[in-house]
Amino acid sequence: MPGLLRGVARTAVVAGTATAVSNRVSRRQAGRWAHQEEMAEPAPPPPPPAPAAPAAPAPPGMDAKISQLQQLAQLKEQGVLTEEEFATQKQRLLAG
Repeated sequence: MPGLLRGVARTAVVAGTATAVSNRVSRRQAGRWAHQEEMAEPAPPPPPPAPAAPAAPAPPGMDAKISQLQQLAQLKEQGVLTEEEFATQKQRLLAG
């Protein structure tokens, strides 16, 4: 029985030491990350967008096509249309 108690005690000491070391390493790493965040410079603000150039007036009937092209572009951006589907629909719209 003394051998068993000695083994259990040794295991408890090793586990306790491992836990203490692990916790200390975690605290040190968290401290380093916090220090790095404090030292990091804030990113400069993005430049203001350039003003849009006035568009030339569209010929009659083009407003509907432009609107449909914008809708197709939105569907493509959302992932509803693939690049190929977008190109096909765009050609069909501009041809008609």
